[in-house]
Amino acid sequence: MTSVAEAAQAVRLSARALADVESYADLVTAVGNRRLVLLGEATHGTHEFYDARSEITKRLIREKGFGAVAVEADWPDAYRVNRYVRLKSNDSNADDALSDFHRFPTWMWRNRDVVAFIEWLRGHNAALAANAPSVGFYGLDFYSLYRSIDVLIATLERLDPEAAKRARERYACFEQFADSEDYAFRAGLQTTKSCEDEAVAQLTEMLIQQVLPEVEVADVDDRFFAEQNARVVMNAERYYRAMFGGEVNTWNLRDQHMAETIDALLVQLAKTHRPSNLVIWEHNSHVGDARATERANVGELNVGQLVRERHPDDVRLVGFTTHTGTVAAADDWDQPPQIKSVRPALPDSYESVLHETGLPRFLLFPSSVDGLRTPRLERAIGVVYRPQTERISHYFYARLPDQFDAVIHFDVTTAVEPLVPVPAPPRVSGIRAAHL
Repeated sequence: MTSVAEAAQAVRLSARALADVESYADLVTAVGNRRLVLLGEATHGTHEFYDARSEITKRLIREKGFGAVAVEADWPDAYRVNRYVRLKSNDSNADDALSDFHRFPTWMWRNRDVVAFIEWLRGHNAALAANAPSVGFYGLDFYSLYRSIDVLIATLERLDPEAAKRARERYACFEQFADSEDYAFRAGLQTTKSCEDEAVAQLTEMLIQQVLPEVEVADVDDRFFAEQNARVVMNAERYYRAMFGGEVNTWNLRDQHMAETIDALLVQLAKTHRPSNLVIWEHNSHVGDARATERANVGELNVGQLVRERHPDDVRLVGFTTHTGTVAAADDWDQPPQIKSVRPALPDSYESVLHETGLPRFLLFPSSVDGLRTPRLERAIGVVYRPQTERISHYFYARLPDQFDAVIHFDVTTAVEPLVPVPAPPRVSGIRAAHL
């Protein structure tokens, strides 16, 4: 096995120091003509990761003509932001446009870095020529089961009242459940009939609807918004039902949905005469090819793997790492965020190798470094961070050169600033599995 010192020396010789925004030029050049650029993060609460993704995305929009940003967020919540940045809403600022993000973990998207990027994106679109296509902002996730039902019906009320009536009748099946968790428990354990047939029937009807050629572009967007909410309901229903069933890998269901949404967005962008290419923001655990991690041994896949399989010559996967610093994270699920200290990386981990280079921040193309081919531990911090059980809770084995096309390392990082102030951290830790 290559030692940490030997691997660090090899990395130091290949690393490209990051001094300012211009330093991302090598990465932008490496994107070439590819249509999908996936930008990860090693935590869900680090300022440097959000800031770097924002700067890289700005360059991809300006220099490569990328048509949209898609993020690890619920579809209807992000669509309100999409309307704001595309000058189609009455929201007065980015904070207002983000106000539908009230499901845990709110700080993932309601933070100062995201506000700054959203305002930049709106300003970019406002400065475009009158008929130039605007750049959108979309969500890839599906935790919005009940909210998607409500906004789908509301959208159909405007587009097709009869279709709205049929949707309301189908989705009445969900009214007997208090919330998504109640549905997961009762339908998953088969104590009551599931709403699977109704969810499938609604999406099927919407997919076979014919949109007439003379329909306005805005109406096409509204129909796609409604169609995607129906897809969210169908896939979320299956996900929640599987939580207690034990026969289906719910992680796979979620990442398959996000990959489906990426493909649907590519089609929709082309249909509305916008550049059919996407910048995608998600956690490293979704972005890095799962086939290069130990999770593949238990049958897990992820978005990075799926987009590589579906678009083999059209993808760049970019991971982000850190050695130590601070992070916004919670002790347990549904708990408020705290500013926590990130423990120095474990010895023999990839993060320790990158730290030993002595470089504060750099870009690396790992396939060019033979010393990184030895499988090592890699850290992943989600919305829950438990430093006391870090090895078990937050590390897994991976092969970095096969996992990512590029890696950006910030040796010391700082927490994002949530829009709602966070309390001082108590010295306690929860026991529920971290969400990535």
